[in-house]
Amino acid sequence: MPATEERITLKAIAGAVLSGCLLTLSFPRFDLEILAWVALVPLLLSIYGRGMRRSVWLGILCGVVHYLGTIYWIAYTLTIYGKLSWGISLVLLLLLVIYLALYVGAFAGILSWCDKATGVSWCLLGPVLWVSLEYLRTYLLSGFPWALLGYSQYLNLPVIQMAELTGVYGISFLIVAVNCAIASIFISFIRTYPGGKWGVPPPALRAGLAGLSILLIYLAYGWWRMSVYTTSIQQSELFKVAVVQGNIEQDKKWEPAYQAETIQIYKDLSQKAAAEKPQLIVWPESAIPFYFQSNEKYQPQILNWVKSWDTWLLFGSPSYQVSLFQPRLYNSAFLISPEEKIAGIYHKLHLVPFGEYVPFKSMLGFAGKLVAQAGDFSAGSEYSILQIPKGKLGVVICFEAIFPQVVRKFFDRGARILVNITNDAWFGRTSAPFQHFSMLTLRAVENRSYVVRAANTGISGFIDPLGRIMSSTSIFVADYLVDRVALCKGKTFYADYGDIFSWWCIIVTAGCLLKAGLKHQL
Repeated sequence: MPATEERITLKAIAGAVLSGCLLTLSFPRFDLEILAWVALVPLLLSIYGRGMRRSVWLGILCGVVHYLGTIYWIAYTLTIYGKLSWGISLVLLLLLVIYLALYVGAFAGILSWCDKATGVSWCLLGPVLWVSLEYLRTYLLSGFPWALLGYSQYLNLPVIQMAELTGVYGISFLIVAVNCAIASIFISFIRTYPGGKWGVPPPALRAGLAGLSILLIYLAYGWWRMSVYTTSIQQSELFKVAVVQGNIEQDKKWEPAYQAETIQIYKDLSQKAAAEKPQLIVWPESAIPFYFQSNEKYQPQILNWVKSWDTWLLFGSPSYQVSLFQPRLYNSAFLISPEEKIAGIYHKLHLVPFGEYVPFKSMLGFAGKLVAQAGDFSAGSEYSILQIPKGKLGVVICFEAIFPQVVRKFFDRGARILVNITNDAWFGRTSAPFQHFSMLTLRAVENRSYVVRAANTGISGFIDPLGRIMSSTSIFVADYLVDRVALCKGKTFYADYGDIFSWWCIIVTAGCLLKAGLKHQL
């Protein structure tokens, strides 16, 4: 595409801001997922013909608008539960927003740079570049893959079926490909047919039409896989699982005087659920607000309840290990058998920065407040598979569920159903609980597994292997659900081989960058 003007106009700024707004509206709680298919078009039109530096700034502007509207809840969490001042919380939110916006800036800048140097079609470079940057964001600085573009389509069942091959990144690829195709078609018409005359479609238009054809491939694959798995689900041996949502206030959760009341709430709800004869009852993350492994007062009571219910119980509780140096504190999941035994323990592997541990604690003056509220945990070291008579469970705690590579490793090691226990009370009545829950639909499709989720204040629920939400609770209510699930029948391509698709995108992106670099030198 040829270069035109370099300066940033008010129209270009408006385009970047509009893209940021459309991206935000594509995610929960707005759930206007159709907007994602055109959300990047204003930004792409804004950077068309501009240099790399100006394109980067437009991309950053788009990212700042988008992420401020999407993860605004972080300031709320840090202030209300982290006990930081609103001023510090807003500064920290802004720093994270700018960091995430840099990825959008890099996307816009690199796209513009390669376009000027090589003329590589946006429809080729745009999708692979976006996926490469999302993949980098998943790992860099411990990773924060919240609100990856593909998650916006969690309700669009035909589109997300491709995730069993590509992971969520393949859905992001498609969305960006369609956006680039629409932008390319639009630019082709305004540049080539200013007088309304028709002729042979120029290369950009042909590339745009090819990009849109990818959507048809995804849809055809999706409808086919949905029909196959619908039949498979109907033929599966189903069993009952119950999830219990205690709705325990975060401010009272760890008060010793409130422990008896907390346990009683879970007992009463579980008693009702047990009447429906589930094979497994699941309580949320840290449902037990004490060290279950050594508590002489409540541990015998809970073990006795499980025996009387004649079912298995999975719940979250802090745990510890004593070493020669100092005790290690873990965020753990315990599995209890009807024989009143601890049948398995999983220690959370991927901890929340500034929530369960503080990186560079000695350099950060506010670290003490955060640790005092959440605990200074150590990461587990094993992908422990917990087993009940019906099959093997892959248990992920809290935001581990947003990491595709973490979840798939449980299935690669033999898990046949995914259980997520979490405490989203930290988010309050913001959009975060809805965003968090939506991401699990992609985990279901990636691994073709049922998902069982118990959340302290919601959203708890069940998701089937097609990504359909079978049932779910409201937030901030005490409730329970009982539904039927089945074991997955084998590993998907994604569970078996991981992020091959993402690495292909990285290789293609690297090739385009190398070509552009050589062109610039010449």
